[in-house]
Amino acid sequence: MKTLLAPILFILSTGTVLAAPPQPSNDPSAVKAIKQLEQDMGDAMIRGDRAKLSEIYADDFVTVGSSGKVFTKKDLLADLESAHNKLESFENGPIDVQVFGNVAVAHGGVSEKRLRAGKDVSGDYVWMDLLENRNGKWVVVRTAGAKVAKQVTEQTSGGESDGTSGGCSQRHPKGHFLLARI
Repeated sequence: MKTLLAPILFILSTGTVLAAPPQPSNDPSAVKAIKQLEQDMGDAMIRGDRAKLSEIYADDFVTVGSSGKVFTKKDLLADLESAHNKLESFENGPIDVQVFGNVAVAHGGVSEKRLRAGKDVSGDYVWMDLLENRNGKWVVVRTAGAKVAKQVTEQTSGGESDGTSGGCSQRHPKGHFLLARI
């Protein structure tokens, strides 16, 4: 028994070491669908379209705010309904998408006009989404994002800020208001 166990353990451990990381897919239809989903998300936030956002975010969606508080899909939709946080307009830029089978990572940035509790919190944001293809439909499972500080924007654009995102030229319609509001 001991003679058989050693070769099996060796093969299992070697197989793990030799396994290559998954390579991203170049499936243009998946990339296009994810980019459209990201655009639709921003449009739905402007309209206050709870039904559309409910389709976009997975039921088990979770994000963590900058304070460390965990937010779920239910929290996100409740915040939208309360009008505490109102996206008025956005300008998104290039979105980078990497697809790994039924999982994808998308990231970019957004310049937006937003009111939070009546206060103007407009600015430039960067974000990253983890998506999963469930039953033929891409949904956002996790997200992370942050507001780009004006000082960083000025430094990356050569010291002069024109109100754009400077070196963070990628824009996105979401703005990750859950992260930015905490």
